[in-house]
Parts: sequence; C-alpha cells; structure tokens
Amino acid sequence: MRIDISGHQMDVTPALRDYVNDKFARVNRHYDHHAEARVILSVDKLDQRAEATVGTAGKTVHADAVAPDMYAAIDMLADKLDRLLLKQKEKMTDHHRGESAARSDSFG
Repeated sequence: MRIDISGHQMDVTPALRDYVNDKFARVNRHYDHHAEARVILSVDKLDQRAEATVGTAGKTVHADAVAPDMYAAIDMLADKLDRLLLKQKEKMTDHHRGESAARSDSFG
C-alpha cells in the first residue's frame, strides 16, 4: 500500500508519519490488494482531524475521524478504514462458490 501523508495548516512530523505508517500496516495486512491511500491531517480549533481516502480496484473508500489528540484521531481512522475495507473485501469475494444442491450433479 502506498501512503501519501499531508498536513493541512500543520506540519507533519516524522513521528506522526511513522505512526500513520504503523497503523496503516495493520490495514494493509487485512486487505492484501494493491491500494493507494491519501491521508490528510488537520487542526480545526481544538479538534484534531485525520481523513483518508483509499483507492482500491474499482472502489474508493473514504473515512475521517476527529479527536482532541492527533494520535487518537489516527487510531480511530485506522479502525474505521479497517472495518470498511474488510466489508469491501467481503463484497468482492464470491459467496456462491460453495457446494449447493443446485450445483451438484446428483439429484436426489
């Protein structure tokens, strides 16, 4: 997974960049298809916001999280993306590949 990290009205420190890469490694482990992620970290008054758009094969997934701490916002964002990408992966798998009475050769 290629991750593009940018900051809106804030500087992205190497510590924040490493933290985002570590959290997205878990997302990448669950979702093994090629994907590109664009992460935007921003500050809105007292709230810290983390947004991500992940482009996968045929689908774009967007999630955002707001928390008083940037690390907490990144944690929440990674959790949301993990759930969304697992849901997308379930939709992509063919659930009709199993054995069924209609597909078997024996009638009876």
